[in-house]
Amino acid sequence: MEEKVLKAKAGLPRLILFIFLYLAAIALIVVGGVLLDRGVGGTGGFLLAVGIFWVLVGYIPFFGLKIIKPQEALVLTLFGRYIGTLKEPGFYYVNPFTVAVNPAAKTRLGQSKDVDTGPKITISPTGTTIPYYMGGKKISLKIMTLSNNKQKVNDVLGNPVEISIAVVWRVVDTAKAVFNVDNYKEYLSLQCDSAVRNIVRIYPYDVAKGIDTTGDGEPNEGSLRGSSTIVATRIRKEIQEKVEVAGLEILEARITYLAYAPEIAAVMLQRQQACAIIDARKMIVEGAVSMVEMALAKLNENNVVKLDEERKAAMVSNLLVILCGNKDAQPVVNSGSLY
Repeated sequence: MEEKVLKAKAGLPRLILFIFLYLAAIALIVVGGVLLDRGVGGTGGFLLAVGIFWVLVGYIPFFGLKIIKPQEALVLTLFGRYIGTLKEPGFYYVNPFTVAVNPAAKTRLGQSKDVDTGPKITISPTGTTIPYYMGGKKISLKIMTLSNNKQKVNDVLGNPVEISIAVVWRVVDTAKAVFNVDNYKEYLSLQCDSAVRNIVRIYPYDVAKGIDTTGDGEPNEGSLRGSSTIVATRIRKEIQEKVEVAGLEILEARITYLAYAPEIAAVMLQRQQACAIIDARKMIVEGAVSMVEMALAKLNENNVVKLDEERKAAMVSNLLVILCGNKDAQPVVNSGSLY
């Protein structure tokens, strides 16, 4: 169903008219009563009946007065048929028998909060609470943020990770949002959860060899931790494809929380520490070997000293121990000969 913008009539002139008619009805009742008291039964009774009738039913036209604020919309139906949406801010008058429709009116998606059914109130001394809602049927067209609970999802390597996203969204087609889905807010929340699971299971938490995250058959270095922007973009696109039918637009999606699940967090931390130590040691050894090579080359180039293979081996051993050790070197002076 496509959205149809309703061109309603101005509400202020009709408000003045309805107030005037009410005052006129009261005046008719007074005049009719006076005429009946004076014995003019026919005219007095007629005026009295008209006045009483309008006082009883004259409030109905007031139901057609609608106030629309900026960035708000009101979806209206008449006897079950969609007649249009009020979107322009102003004071309007529509058919008083029209009904505003918003199935998600009682569902609250607070800024950066989870789906909530609304505030609750205690109704008995035992502490029983029920949800209550105070608000209208208007649909907000403002930009809103949805942040669902953290989800536990297995990455491509089977490691459980916890992830949470924040989705920036808005309603762009009120007719689709109201009539195509039962509750567009709950529908959005469900599609966010589904998209996160579908995308996260494609990536490893950290860069892993031989993993294809793009679907082209070639391994790459994509990961949840290192490619968070790309992952968030793919999540946004998948959510947008799903919520198009509900008339929603996804402006942005961002990962707000990412960590290993508690049951493997300690083990994976040790693994990361071990990898970091190995990388650091590798760098130290490579640097030490290059320094030893440079020292031997300089000694030979400048003819500082002639060293045989055994002395070179001893020198290399001593330099590597000094350069690769965790503690400062403690020199020992040799007063004798190596032989």
